[in-house]
Amino acid sequence: MSDFLMPSLGADMERGKLVEWLVKPGSEVKKGDVIAIVETHKGAFEVDIFEEGVISELCAGEGQEVPVGGVLARLMPSNSVPAIVPPPGPMAPTAVVKAPEVALAAPPSPGAPSASAKSPTVAQKVSSISPASRARAKVTPAAGRRAAELEIDPYTLKGTGIYGSVTIADVERASASQVSREASARPTRPGRGFDPLQMRQAIAAAMSRSKREIPHYYLTTTIDMGPSLSWLETFNTERPPDQRLLPATLFLKATALALREVPQFNGFWENGRFRPGSGIHIGWAVSLRGGGLIAPAVHDVDTMTLSELMSALRDLVARARGGGLRSSEMTNPSFTVTSLGERGADSVIGVIYPPQVATLGFGRIAVRPWVIDDKVTARPIVVSSLAADHRASDGHAGGLFLAAVDRLLQEPVKL
Repeated sequence: MSDFLMPSLGADMERGKLVEWLVKPGSEVKKGDVIAIVETHKGAFEVDIFEEGVISELCAGEGQEVPVGGVLARLMPSNSVPAIVPPPGPMAPTAVVKAPEVALAAPPSPGAPSASAKSPTVAQKVSSISPASRARAKVTPAAGRRAAELEIDPYTLKGTGIYGSVTIADVERASASQVSREASARPTRPGRGFDPLQMRQAIAAAMSRSKREIPHYYLTTTIDMGPSLSWLETFNTERPPDQRLLPATLFLKATALALREVPQFNGFWENGRFRPGSGIHIGWAVSLRGGGLIAPAVHDVDTMTLSELMSALRDLVARARGGGLRSSEMTNPSFTVTSLGERGADSVIGVIYPPQVATLGFGRIAVRPWVIDDKVTARPIVVSSLAADHRASDGHAGGLFLAAVDRLLQEPVKL
């Protein structure tokens, strides 16, 4: 048996309120399944699980506040035969049964329609469409793959691509619309939101701890963004607005590849030593409309294409501001990037978010005098600033890291 604990959704979190259980005793779960909704001072989060098994006991009731590290539920291996314990709190008690009895369904009677016949899959729906209809409704291969992932029938969508073809953007819009309809149909729950005052107090506590405990050092460099912006202009020329890349995408990808080269900055300071991150999961600082800040992670940034990264970033920012972030996006950012260029700041000197060991800031891209081949010319320039933990690295490594970011941004085609 293993315990599923209240996750820490940031260094400024001490406890969370269990708003809703999405499973019950006897439910089989696998890695990545969302099993509960937890509310903190930063809003409501979908809590996903990191292992497979059968829920044998719910240890916290809906509406209960649980400290970070407190037991939320207990899991048994899927092949075991645990006794199922009724949940506490306001939820109705569940009869004691054995896990296999919950997991198994009665065999269908002869001639009865199967579950797949009652609820056809997307593949079955697509296969039932006539060849003539398929010919009329062109679907790009990438859109087809994405539609299969989202369980959407692409042949029912109106395409906006060349000759009316259905594109990834069409599929994403359909998915977002479906999620919006489901959210609006879901009953509202009181108290789901965040208190700006509580958020400011929590951020102040976390940042005070950071400045008190972490020996910061700071390095800055000035980067010529001319090559990157020229490449972006060419890349975006023939793409619709919702498929165009923003400079933030290049910042993130260059940072991720630089972290590959200088891994001392990708990880955590825990128990008196540096622990490398399991992947390059970069937290992107997002300002919330009601006030405050949150920095959920974009996972495995170094392995993504720029188009995939742009799509993931748009989705992350939308969910951060509108609700729907997962706990896994808050628990494992191994590095943080913040960009205040759109706010007009020339540069930003960050404060490290513990237990991370570094953060990188980008200011606004502005035209400045620049010397090339002993001649002064006007170039688009951005200031990048590294704040790092002196326990985990030093200025030599910091200089190599900033130099790598600069070099990568001079060759955007390789990103």
